[in-house]
Amino acid sequence: MVGPDAEDYLQRMLSNDVEALAPGDSCQALLLTPKARVIAPMRVVRRGPEDFLLLTEPELGETLREQLLRMRFAAKAEIALEEHTSTLVFGGGNEGIPNDDYGEPAVEVLDAELEPTLGEEELERLRIRAGTPRYGREIDDRILPAEAGLVERAVSLTKGCYPGQEPIARLHYRGHANRGLRVLAIDGDEPPGADAELVYEGKAVGRVTSAARADGAMVALAYVRAEVPADAELDVGRSKARPLH
Repeated sequence: MVGPDAEDYLQRMLSNDVEALAPGDSCQALLLTPKARVIAPMRVVRRGPEDFLLLTEPELGETLREQLLRMRFAAKAEIALEEHTSTLVFGGGNEGIPNDDYGEPAVEVLDAELEPTLGEEELERLRIRAGTPRYGREIDDRILPAEAGLVERAVSLTKGCYPGQEPIARLHYRGHANRGLRVLAIDGDEPPGADAELVYEGKAVGRVTSAARADGAMVALAYVRAEVPADAELDVGRSKARPLH
């Protein structure tokens, strides 16, 4: 997004404090419905005083553009799709866009011809162990940002109004999420299916959203009811699930 009103418009539309970004800085943010359901998660990169790059999942690029165009009205800002390749570089001291999705120091480098050293399966294992939600798995129209741990990652509780701000603030200051995302270790050789039910003391208390093998064991992300003890052993099919950390 480029234009003299780009900063002001994004500040009014997104969940995080875009105005606080200096050129070269970035932050995570969400575009939400008025009821605080996630339309698109993203990383906002400020490339210049009037120039912002919104990095989101490939399948969400057009959705994000359409939503921002629909609400733009008289704002003087151009909103266009850009396509970039993205490579994660792990380790400290590298230049790029900071990325904390995998539990290890990393940066995202755009449009660089670098040879991959980690496959998709290994990245998925790292993501799950780090407790990072992913769109289409942990993030969809059934969840609220607080349930997925997105308030800490992508929401400013001190900035001005934006779509979804009121329910997020109300839940944060006056209540609590009824469920939360947990990292589990699961017995068994086969990963549980999508939305596999979690049971505690004979009662359904959650569902598995992602699973992968790691270090000879099965690790998973799951939504679990808040009243279930953090150290509880859960049933998932014929297997047992225990907290990984």
